[in-house]
Amino acid sequence: MTPEQRAVLPQYLLPKHLLTALAGRVAHLKARTFTQALIRRFVARYQVNMAEAADPRIESYASFNEFFTRPLRAGARPLAQADFVCPVDGAVSQLGAIDGDQIFQAKGHHYSTRALVGGDAALAAQFEGGSFATIYLAPKDYHRIHMPCAATLQRMVHVPGELFSVNPTTARGVPGLFARNERVVCVFDTAHGPFVQVLVGATIVGSMATTWHGQVNPPRTGQLREWTYANQRIAFAQGDEMGRFLLGSTVVLLWPKGVIRLNPQWKEALPVRLGQAMGSLVNSGKQA
Repeated sequence: MTPEQRAVLPQYLLPKHLLTALAGRVAHLKARTFTQALIRRFVARYQVNMAEAADPRIESYASFNEFFTRPLRAGARPLAQADFVCPVDGAVSQLGAIDGDQIFQAKGHHYSTRALVGGDAALAAQFEGGSFATIYLAPKDYHRIHMPCAATLQRMVHVPGELFSVNPTTARGVPGLFARNERVVCVFDTAHGPFVQVLVGATIVGSMATTWHGQVNPPRTGQLREWTYANQRIAFAQGDEMGRFLLGSTVVLLWPKGVIRLNPQWKEALPVRLGQAMGSLVNSGKQA
């Protein structure tokens, strides 16, 4: 057993769904003195840069969730001149080519595109041999999720699952982590073909929300739920907000083969920010 596997053993025993539900209730509380004390402690503990927030005053947030999903001030994240930009603040977990249908998670661990998207073989087949990027959002990070390129929404799938932590140690210790945890699979159509952006839940992540649907979870029914939007034309420009985490987690992005040339400077554990150049079109001749 590796040190990482030993480190995550307690997570198998913890009542993760119960802890997450309790954390969600606390995060929704509007108890002025308690809420402000909790936010101040969090800011100090994780060294959150409140100068980047649209409203840096801690006392202006009625609940912890309002603070955690705070918008940034105008101009805080300019978009690079790139075909694909980073959709979040975070750190690169892994990225690269999809080996057949296998996505690299960590040394000794892979998971399939089909498992990630909730078992849809036809959807997964579109990304065989394609590219992926996995980005981890730490507690200190900005937790709204944006679009790496212009796209039109086609489908959304809520896949029930576990709620393991998604930090780097857990990614090295839990097999198939991102295809085991609860997740929201967002399927888009772009000028370059299909694109998927997956919001992966985790322990203490009270809920995930999208701009077109609102809060997706809870409820947690234990059943796969799907919504289709092909006839509604819900369109996004590059950089538009598309969702948010209520407490930190991970996003996984999938592209078909021959679409994206990922930024060669990106590597495991590299801190990245919303709007930075993530990649270029393979046929554009440009470098990310």
